[in-house]
Amino acid sequence: MKAIAYNRHGGPEVLEICEMPEPKLGPESVLIEVQAASVNPVDWQITEGQLSSRFDIHFPVIPGWDVAGIVSAVGPTVTEFAPGDEVFGFVREDSIGRGTYAERVAAPLRTVARKPANLSWAQAAAVPIAGLTAYQSLVHAMQIGEGDVVLIQAAAGGVGSFAVQIAVALGAKVIGTASPGNHDYLRTLGAEPVAYGPDLERSVRAINPGGVTAILDMYGGDTLTSSLNLIAAPERHRVVSLVNDGILQYGGKFVFARPDRSDLDQLTKMIEAGLITPTVTATMNLDQAAEAFKLSKTGHVRGKIVLTTA
Repeated sequence: MKAIAYNRHGGPEVLEICEMPEPKLGPESVLIEVQAASVNPVDWQITEGQLSSRFDIHFPVIPGWDVAGIVSAVGPTVTEFAPGDEVFGFVREDSIGRGTYAERVAAPLRTVARKPANLSWAQAAAVPIAGLTAYQSLVHAMQIGEGDVVLIQAAAGGVGSFAVQIAVALGAKVIGTASPGNHDYLRTLGAEPVAYGPDLERSVRAINPGGVTAILDMYGGDTLTSSLNLIAAPERHRVVSLVNDGILQYGGKFVFARPDRSDLDQLTKMIEAGLITPTVTATMNLDQAAEAFKLSKTGHVRGKIVLTTA
């Protein structure tokens, strides 16, 4: 089958379109004919070797964890899906080797769910990692609900766009950081936008003088520590960082999304109810993965970049 793969760590230049062996179907897996796979920062971070201390790497590596496609075969113990079913998922395993930038992928049962009926393939592929990261942060780690005031950093990005919509659906007031060019976009999602920078605390308090009741951090460093001034110390267990496990020393939480079919099902319900709409900023062919990595690395992407196999 055709796939994007690399044999050494590096930048976008190490990615190649090549022929790879067909994936083997385990007893608790489904074989998916890939229609689309989205690009996440973690994909190029892994390619550069940034997560080598956390995962075993088996070269050649097919990158990608997000997928949307059609089930073509199921393992002998699988009763939840059948050939022809449309699915999407966060296909992360315990090691790095076989990913979703390919014509086919064998996905463990726990990593996939039925595709939202009202989404295109590209939109569905944009959901799993970013949507699960936002959902698990807000629902499981923070327990956001009515009356909360949530500060979401990088609110126009892939995770941020989902987080704003989910928090609003949960009844929270949302303040989101973004560059000025994305402020109108954040308003369409339901957030009150503020600019990045040293005036962040003053800008947030101008909107809500009492500060916030929860923070979703995607920057770490000084941005994270300065944001802590906006939340009362007893509430710092409701500060979640996606990039810096040093938040643990302040009483906060570190979140790295987990594949979870029940959480994907909850996202599907919200999507089909019209509470969440994925934003796809660019759609490219699978063989344009290197260009997609370059675009993602600029850090100025609104929503998600998606690769299609068509």
